[in-house]
Amino acid sequence: MNTFNLELFFLKSAVLTRDLRAAMNRENVNASRGALEIQADSLVADYLRQVDFGTVADAERMSEFYRLFYILENDIRDLIEGALEDSKGTGWWDGAVPQAVRENAKKNLDREAAEGLPPRSERFLDYTTFGELGEIIRENWDVFSGMFSNASRNRVLRVINRLNLVRGPIAHCNFLPEEEAIRLKLAVRDWYKLME
Repeated sequence: MNTFNLELFFLKSAVLTRDLRAAMNRENVNASRGALEIQADSLVADYLRQVDFGTVADAERMSEFYRLFYILENDIRDLIEGALEDSKGTGWWDGAVPQAVRENAKKNLDREAAEGLPPRSERFLDYTTFGELGEIIRENWDVFSGMFSNASRNRVLRVINRLNLVRGPIAHCNFLPEEEAIRLKLAVRDWYKLME
């Protein structure tokens, strides 16, 4: 890479970083950390300094994949809610979601409430598992088929299944080897390409 290309790369990176920070400030991305939480950081800081450097480095690496999956999973939840509400109306949860999925979501909400946890969401959809999102799409294929560029139901569900498999290590705080990281990124790409 010649000097000009390197300088151009750094300039573009600086502009993108500036624009990203501006967008995050505009959307109040960091506003979710309250003063009490910031104060609580000091409670664990000394303990975390004792953790093996390798574990800390792995956590930093894994944060990329957690972020990626957080974006994807919540985007899929929003897609499901929007599509089903548009096609089935406001009662879509009771009318379009399989009973076993509804029961599991209710059980998850009740279990957390019984432990005194604050509600994670006002919508039941946020209490479903990632695999259950695939079940909702499968059961409502008539609604979703037009969103996927000529992809068969089986192809869409295979991509969701691949994503669900690679989600396990991320959700359960295990390290994701490079080949799995690549597989995750390819599966995320496949998901969005299905909707082109």
